[in-house]
Amino acid sequence: MSQGYNPNFNPTGIEGGIDTHQIPWINWPGAPGMALKPLRASGESGMFSAIVKLSAGAKIPATVHLGPMDLFVLSGALTLPEGPVAATATAGTFGYIPANTQIEAREINQDVEYLGNFYGPVAFLQGDTRSVSSLLTANDMKLAAANKGLTLVPNTLAECMQPRGASHAQTADPVTISPEVLTVPTATSQSPAVTSGQAHFIDTRQVPWLVNEALPDIALKVLRVSEETGITSLVVRHNGVAGPHYHLGAADFLVLSGHIGYRAGPPEGYGKGVWFFEPAGARHEATQQIGEEDLIYTANVYGPVQFDEGPETPIVAVQSWMQYKALADANNVPLVRSTVAGDTTWLAWAPLGST
Repeated sequence: MSQGYNPNFNPTGIEGGIDTHQIPWINWPGAPGMALKPLRASGESGMFSAIVKLSAGAKIPATVHLGPMDLFVLSGALTLPEGPVAATATAGTFGYIPANTQIEAREINQDVEYLGNFYGPVAFLQGDTRSVSSLLTANDMKLAAANKGLTLVPNTLAECMQPRGASHAQTADPVTISPEVLTVPTATSQSPAVTSGQAHFIDTRQVPWLVNEALPDIALKVLRVSEETGITSLVVRHNGVAGPHYHLGAADFLVLSGHIGYRAGPPEGYGKGVWFFEPAGARHEATQQIGEEDLIYTANVYGPVQFDEGPETPIVAVQSWMQYKALADANNVPLVRSTVAGDTTWLAWAPLGST
């Protein structure tokens, strides 16, 4: 395992990542006004990740999330109609939409871009909301990427060992990451990013930075912890060096500011807008901040991270959902809900098509 993730193989510059600015927007026919930048799609789990753009004036049909979804608003404002996940969320907001949630049809008031991790398909409904007009799935992401000649981020260590084709087109539109995602609002300057839906959305700028004594150079904003799956969602301020470690479970992250020194990458590191996926079993001898600017990124951690002092040395620490939750609880940090409480009308989609 000491050679895991093939640190010397670097055909595209980012072996386990992709520069989202260099991916073209792909229009989704199931919802005119909706465009995607596909990042990853798993044929095993059905999970997929994408940057999503909704254009002002677009009329998005009612949807049912057949699997959960988490999102981070990068720019603009996302408004979800009435219901248990109703919210108006602007840049800097993190949200989690539980499985089987139905969101009513809506017209987009302003352009919005967000990072979305989809844990299952999304069904777009007909106007009567009793039948399906289209599905958005991991296979759709794969097909959309293939049609544009794009290569998605590898899902496994074995895939990372294989040569990869171009991950982007020659011409592309950049992702808009607003400076507001990192600007803490004040009473005189800005309103909070979330105006409702507090249980399922949180203004990450208002969440305190927490420091784990084992990693004093790394501060965390703990956003969601699933005791069922072990998945933890974070914002990380990484102003130091993370020592040798294994990802016992996968992880993904999007750089919001600064530059990260990563594997066999360039001396200047990778900057804002680069999205990475670490497959389970990935090993890093060091991951570090490059330059003086704060290195800040979103992170989904899908399993424990094991720290040591080098290959074949004793384990120094293991960081899992339990440590993240204990850190949040000790500092009275409220976490985003993973389920809809007390609302049986949202628990299943079985009545679809019935009278």
